[in-house]
Amino acid sequence: MQTAYLLIGGNLGNIQQNLHTAIDFINKECGTIVKQSSIYKTAAWGLTEQPDFLNQVLVLQTDLVPEKLMHQLLLIEEKMGRLRTIKLGPRIIDIDILLIDDLVLTSDLLTVPHPALPQRRFALAPLNEVAAHVIHPVKKKTIHTLLLNCTDSLDVQKISASA
Repeated sequence: MQTAYLLIGGNLGNIQQNLHTAIDFINKECGTIVKQSSIYKTAAWGLTEQPDFLNQVLVLQTDLVPEKLMHQLLLIEEKMGRLRTIKLGPRIIDIDILLIDDLVLTSDLLTVPHPALPQRRFALAPLNEVAAHVIHPVKKKTIHTLLLNCTDSLDVQKISASA
């Protein structure tokens, strides 16, 4: 059994319902969600001319190997209607693996830890809420320290309490 930290988010449709739907699928198909962060609202990162995003971190206990987990997450995105037409563009749902225990992995399908994590406040803020003392296996710093040192100036607002 391993612990995976997932970031779910989106900015199209009924976003909060989409997050709940993704959580249901992940619980049924990938393992057991043992913790959820609050939901955070953030302006779009990268391609900024689009609606704000809602993001949430999930802590998942899973028996799936990393590539199989990623494959299942991509299938969930597809089932929910995710279309990959514009890089960094609007989306119904996005599910990213941020960390899996202290694993460091690079494959054609997946890089763990997520390579952009230390530069993205919208991922670090909710991750810090549920895993502040977890050590980033490459940076060798806690998530809390990475958040404190993050130079990303994007405003990240907590809009709901954790479940």
